Amino acid sequence: MDSDRERFEFAVQIAREAGQLTLRYFGQIGLVSEQKADATPVTEADREAELLLRERIGQAFPEDEILGEEFPTKLGTSAYRWIIDPIDGTKSFVRGVPLYGTMIGVEREGQLEIGVVHIPATGECVFAARGMGAWYEDRTGNRRRAKVSTVDDLSQALVLTTDIAHFCQIGRPEVWDRLAGRVKMTRTWGDCYGYLLVATGRAEVMIDPIVNVWDAAALVPILEEAGGCLTDWQGQRRIDSGSILATNPALLPAVLAITRLGP
Repeated sequence: MDSDRERFEFAVQIAREAGQLTLRYFGQIGLVSEQKADATPVTEADREAELLLRERIGQAFPEDEILGEEFPTKLGTSAYRWIIDPIDGTKSFVRGVPLYGTMIGVEREGQLEIGVVHIPATGECVFAARGMGAWYEDRTGNRRRAKVSTVDDLSQALVLTTDIAHFCQIGRPEVWDRLAGRVKMTRTWGDCYGYLLVATGRAEVMIDPIVNVWDAAALVPILEEAGGCLTDWQGQRRIDSGSILATNPALLPAVLAITRLGP
């Protein structure tokens, strides 16, 4: 196995395997979570799912690097790096909310080429690879092209975020206030599920003030292959500046006009 297509197919397969593992824990009353140094929660399910992903990747592509949320980086010697988040939305997961997901991104020579977001509890999956398009599959196995919305007026947009309090946490509460005041509807269908909704045209904007690279790596190829944009709040195509937003090209300038403003 050494091609992008093989890695693409493999990434979708193992995302589903890891997601199935998480369902053994999902909805358990009294599921124990621990607080990490960054004040985010982690459970046994997070660790087991990441270990499964690492083992499967290591067996299939032993020379590839692996960066994950829960364990130290495994260095590699190939041009590829896997960036994995076994449970994106652990706070939702612990509470029995089904809007959490398993995320896998694959870089080749520093460029994000492959992305998978699998939502185990709803059975939905969106995945993409450069030049191969973005695809959405529902719980019944029906598959269609993933495409962003064509709405071009912010006043008609549905805008999503994970946690409104995060805007205050970074000292930018006005961003949410201004967005919410200009759009048709807001909801907090957050974490990776919000980005899946944008990639499939069911929402127009998803915005997060606080993210890590493993929260966003899978999203770049997915949004771009679906015809959308994934940028930081300055409009840069990067995932390491702490904040990201996803939308369609028509709405990006209007959203950036708000996010680029100072407090």
